[in-house]
Amino acid sequence: MSGHSKWSTIKRKKGANDAKRGKIFTKLIKEITVAARQGGGDPEGNPRLRSAIAAAKAENMPKDNIARAIAKGSGGGDGETYDEILYEGYGPGGVAVLVECMTDNRNRTVADVRHYFSKSNGNLGENGCVAWMFDKKGQILVDKATISEEELMDKALEAGAEDVVEDENEYQVLIDPDEFNDVRESLEEQGVSFLEASISMLPQNTIEVSDEKIATALLKLLENLEDHDDVQKVHANFDIDSGLMEKLS
Repeated sequence: MSGHSKWSTIKRKKGANDAKRGKIFTKLIKEITVAARQGGGDPEGNPRLRSAIAAAKAENMPKDNIARAIAKGSGGGDGETYDEILYEGYGPGGVAVLVECMTDNRNRTVADVRHYFSKSNGNLGENGCVAWMFDKKGQILVDKATISEEELMDKALEAGAEDVVEDENEYQVLIDPDEFNDVRESLEEQGVSFLEASISMLPQNTIEVSDEKIATALLKLLENLEDHDDVQKVHANFDIDSGLMEKLS
């Protein structure tokens, strides 16, 4: 799981510039809109919308942007509609990659995703080829400098989390997806600050990537996918040594 956590750290660093933040906002607005369209505009009765709003607030999205996205999704009419698609494949070094997309043009999206895989000496696979290697979990990442492991463990388990895993610079709180919002809200009320809180696909096992060329190609593939407007999230089962990761990032 450390590879997944390190990739999250890289994304946060890259997301600091305005161009990246604009893309992040676009993806969050799309998620809020779809969540509101599918489950209604009241976050109290729509867990997916509640999670989307929390993610938007964590990225400091203005309240007006959130309100407009909810209104757009819940207002009905002939607005944009998106298909939700999960693409699966193998990246450099045999790393399994899942790509969550929302698109209004399947042909465009699959062509672009396939191009990125091919460009990185990977390949787009059939449905189900790698999804079985991942578990859907809620995860909250907490900076180790802000709280002790014992204190976080006590608060997390009391809130209903499954476990707390220690990584190099972060703690990873693991949560059943159905309990995610309740645990997140409970930890917020207890004063725990988050680096990231999301429902994600976490790998059951990771592949160690130690070759610099393979690692470079893999991170470029993930970055290209993340930057695509139709891609919401990317998940992969890699681990890269901290020294090499720092060098490449």
